[in-house]
Amino acid sequence: MAEAISQERTVLIRFEGIDNPEKAAFLNGAEIIAPRENAAPLKEGEYYVEDLKGLEVIDREGKALGHIVSVMEGGGGNLAEIKLLSGASRLAPFRKEFFGDADFEESKIVLLESWVLE
Repeated sequence: MAEAISQERTVLIRFEGIDNPEKAAFLNGAEIIAPRENAAPLKEGEYYVEDLKGLEVIDREGKALGHIVSVMEGGGGNLAEIKLLSGASRLAPFRKEFFGDADFEESKIVLLESWVLE
């Protein structure tokens, strides 16, 4: 069981049985994963990174290039791992200058600059 307190841009969480900093030290850097129904509500145009997985990646002309298999944090931002139709995998910076808006109804996303896959 846990108790959460929101403070501006921070959330403090107290877990049952962990009542001092020494006991909490092993949680340092841990990720907290919440079920979708408990996640923060999305605003118009927002999405969860998890929703990008499985999207078909197409070029500007609509030609299929592959699928997003994961999104990971990189030094300069998120990187999309794309499994190409050839079977190879490539990483592409997941930034607005490289990717268009995700179309979740069509399960597609446009890669604006396909040279990043070379």
